[in-house]
Amino acid sequence: MPVETSSIATVSLRGVCVDYAGTPALRDVDFDAAAGELTVIAGPNGAGKSTLLEVLAGTITPRAGSVEIRASSRAFVPQRTAISPTLPLTVHDVVTVGAWGRVGAWRRLDHASREAVDAALERLDLTALKRAAFGVLSGGQQQRTLLAQGLARRAETLLLDEPTTALDLDSAERIMCAMRAEVDRGVAAVCVSHDPAVIDAADVVVRLEPGGVMSPRGRA
Repeated sequence: MPVETSSIATVSLRGVCVDYAGTPALRDVDFDAAAGELTVIAGPNGAGKSTLLEVLAGTITPRAGSVEIRASSRAFVPQRTAISPTLPLTVHDVVTVGAWGRVGAWRRLDHASREAVDAALERLDLTALKRAAFGVLSGGQQQRTLLAQGLARRAETLLLDEPTTALDLDSAERIMCAMRAEVDRGVAAVCVSHDPAVIDAADVVVRLEPGGVMSPRGRA
């Protein structure tokens, strides 16, 4: 039975199955996320939470089941550990990648896209660091940079993988505020998290059990 939402779902999965080398990662998962809501995917390590998020992002194709995306654009914010710290990129470079979703990779940014990049840097308190090398930032600064990249996309669906894990309190609070602001402007935000503060802030909480089976769920 799918998650109940207060409005039409922006993304819907039905009967989704994903296997890794014959081992089930997700089994017959139904999932909905609606615009203007923060949906948190919780559960133990190895339950398939990040796999579910990557199905929503379009980076994994299920073995079975259907995926319906009604949003015109998606932004996927990975954990900072997914980005090599050796890449010769500044904070501004990393955030600008998000705007390429609007204009195309390596193309000159238009005025609206430049404004989106500057606004994202400002919202995550990164303006003073925009010329700093991404690899020398603290963990919290790196995660804020990746979220700023997602915000610069100005997508209708925002997907986040453990955005506050092992961060200082200030960075975690800034990320939480930015997520809520996106939800308030009508974005469908889906977040994988173990963080009790993130789970408490959710509009809807879903839980995956080991083996990728969805357990009963509902509103937070």
